Amino acid sequence: MNLPPPTLNARRSRQGSVLIIVLWVCVGLVSIALYFANTMGFELRASDNRVSGLQADQAIEGAARYVGLALLNFATNGTVPDNTQFRCEAVPVGDARFWLLGRDPSGTSGPEPYFGLVDEGAKLSLNNASTNVLQYLPNMTIDFADAILDWRSTNGVVALDYTSLGYQTKYAPFETVDELRLVYGSSLEFLAGEDVNRNGILDKNEKDLNSSGQLDPGLFEYVTVYTREPNFHADGTTLTNVNTISESEMRSLFQNAGTSSAARMAQLLYRSIHPNPNNPRTVNNCNGLLDLALRCKNAGLSSDDFAKLEPNVTTSTNAYFRGRVNVNTAGVDVLTALFMGAGQDEQTALSAAQTLITYREQNLSRLGSITWVIDALGNNQPIITAMARRNDLTTRSYQFTADIAAVGPFGRGYRRVKFIFDISDGTPKILYRQDLSRLGWALGEKARTTLLAKNTQ
Repeated sequence: MNLPPPTLNARRSRQGSVLIIVLWVCVGLVSIALYFANTMGFELRASDNRVSGLQADQAIEGAARYVGLALLNFATNGTVPDNTQFRCEAVPVGDARFWLLGRDPSGTSGPEPYFGLVDEGAKLSLNNASTNVLQYLPNMTIDFADAILDWRSTNGVVALDYTSLGYQTKYAPFETVDELRLVYGSSLEFLAGEDVNRNGILDKNEKDLNSSGQLDPGLFEYVTVYTREPNFHADGTTLTNVNTISESEMRSLFQNAGTSSAARMAQLLYRSIHPNPNNPRTVNNCNGLLDLALRCKNAGLSSDDFAKLEPNVTTSTNAYFRGRVNVNTAGVDVLTALFMGAGQDEQTALSAAQTLITYREQNLSRLGSITWVIDALGNNQPIITAMARRNDLTTRSYQFTADIAAVGPFGRGYRRVKFIFDISDGTPKILYRQDLSRLGWALGEKARTTLLAKNTQ
């Protein structure tokens, strides 16, 4: 049976169907091609970000070595290095850059981060400060100060229910400042304050809780566990303990230092320490360098002459001093807490702290000796007498924080790591390392704008 030939309309219908199928196939192939192209684009960006992150990681490692070298060269004999002696901002390492997030020595918080090292000696030691001092830090409570003492004490000082938190108290010294998170009654808001990302400024995304227009940091800003000052020369030789030497040795000490009226000054200091020559057991030992400086100043020794004597003397047989605060770098809040802990009222303590900060800003060349504190406040000030009875102040620092933030090429791959460096044994070494990248961008708007401008050129 012969079928009739297809009509013209049937042939056109068949051809149209084929065309539609071909078009659908083309659309499918194009879609698949676009999908894979888009996927490869994402993979390319992800790979680029991974490479940028690796470069930022390596920039941080390079920055840590750079800081170690800077400390070796500029932090000799407890000197706090000046951030003008080395680069702290947008330092290139290959195609990456790093910054050292610091704190403004004036104690003010501007709209942009300050760049430099942070002196750990400017803070109070969690393992040495008493509750009488800790309780006067900003926003501190006596209950939390007691809880800190309870955590570090071998026997405990207050009854706290740590079982409800699922762990026990440590009853041992703090090893890191972050252990404060475990202390009974702590909270992140209390420890970090308004500075959520801990960069020293009030960023746009951070809440000004008291509407002051200024950053109110938390407890993290004021405390440390790392302060340790060697009680010997840089070459390992011992210092002369003025509390244990004879009168003739005291005379030789003053003469070798080149002080004026050496014999008379040596005699007066010796009689100050040994007030009863007929009873050698009756001694009035110097408590620290401030006490020694005050006695010398009261005897008539000038600040310049005491500065010649100071590098070679000590008042203790301990190998290291722990927990002393560097009066050359400590902020007004730390100094005020120290003075109030020594029995001064708040107004007197605050006034003295502000006077010291003003004096040191105007007399940078005189800060090498502890006598500048006496010159600033006066020999007869009760606060000088009170602090001389303690051994809480120094003018040297040997531990520093390098808070390093880095980005790779085109501002990508942001990383941030905090290092604690110690140079008390002569060679810089890293005591602690903490990744802070999780806290988010900490370089401020200016750095962000600069990086974006360079990327769009």
